[in-house]
Amino acid sequence: MTAQTLDDLLESGVAGRHVLVRSDLNVPLEDGAVTDDGRIRASLPVITALADAGARVVVMAHLGRPKGEADPRYSLRPVAERMTQLAGREVRLAADVTGDSARAEAAALADGGILLLENVRFDPRETSKDDAERAALAAEMAALAGGSDGVAGGAYVGDAFGAVHRKHASVYDIAAELSSYQGRLVARELDVLSRLTGAPDRPYVVVLGGSKVSDKLAVIDNLMERADTLLIGGGMLFTFLKAQGHEVGASLLEEDQIPVVTEYLKRSEDGGCRIVLPTDIVMASAFAADADSEVLPVESLTGGAHGAAALGLDIGPETRVAFGDEIRQAHTVFWNGPMGVFEFEAFAHGTRTVARALTESSGLTVVGGGDSAAAVRTLGFSDGQFGHISTGGGASLEYLEGKHLPGVEALQRADDGTGQAGA
Repeated sequence: MTAQTLDDLLESGVAGRHVLVRSDLNVPLEDGAVTDDGRIRASLPVITALADAGARVVVMAHLGRPKGEADPRYSLRPVAERMTQLAGREVRLAADVTGDSARAEAAALADGGILLLENVRFDPRETSKDDAERAALAAEMAALAGGSDGVAGGAYVGDAFGAVHRKHASVYDIAAELSSYQGRLVARELDVLSRLTGAPDRPYVVVLGGSKVSDKLAVIDNLMERADTLLIGGGMLFTFLKAQGHEVGASLLEEDQIPVVTEYLKRSEDGGCRIVLPTDIVMASAFAADADSEVLPVESLTGGAHGAAALGLDIGPETRVAFGDEIRQAHTVFWNGPMGVFEFEAFAHGTRTVARALTESSGLTVVGGGDSAAAVRTLGFSDGQFGHISTGGGASLEYLEGKHLPGVEALQRADDGTGQAGA
């Protein structure tokens, strides 16, 4: 079933109506300031489109994991301030989720006004495993769409792709309380990801990094049936190298995953998706920005100055060239996970090379959110240099694993006329 879209809602008329919007505003903060506003920028077009059409917009979002209670470290105040700057209009912040402040602020909204509720995860019911508890919170959220003057016809727009893999009150249960619509950000994400899992233009290259191979097992398994080539970097590469019989020193290693990785390598050798591993590694004396380091071939990672105490923090220059060539020749590229410790400049070269190669590709290039999105911005690349930068790392991976996304399914359920989502 196809979800109703934001355009459907706008065409029906929203002037004077309260519209709840679930956005993904889970951005990094440092000293009370937003350090990467990518998700805010991605969310604002839907919010401002509704406000420009005269809606009274109430935005719901989370930040971090505050464990179901108010915690000033996770307040959305810095987010509201940044939204105000970027939108060029005031974005008010309620002091709570559905309490006295939220009700009063929502009731006071004028046409075109924007209100951001405080972190929805301050309420333990948001993430509760109890369906009734989540439903109760969702009903309170929906009540905010009534307005102070009895205006009927409130609506809900799900536009938080980074949260659609969560069965949470503001993502899943709320869709059963109000007429619900799919936001443009979610629609765009699903369109791009469907191209990766449907009939991608070939060659189709997947670049996987990050620290743990255990975090990527399901996506590797699924993508090996679809991609032509997997390029493996990041901390997870050492489990692959160990499975091949190489010593990896003090590098990150998941011994318990070696049998699974060995099976992936065998599938590749038997004619499946080609797995390409690094041929050289930047081995360091310690996990530190100023650590001594040297480039060693994978056959001799413990044969350098620091012996078995050395740990790999980046892919080497030979591997960077090889990975870059693979990416530039591809017609479709999906990248999730940095190649090394990009936060340390000395060990950011592999990640920078992959990012630059994506910008030089003529095919569809998709950066899979999370650390990858943070890396490209940290290293000075702009969003416009890539075909698509996902706002949801975890959601992207679960989609590519073939899992159901509760927040997407909630928007696709038919309204049976009773106010409850039908089958």
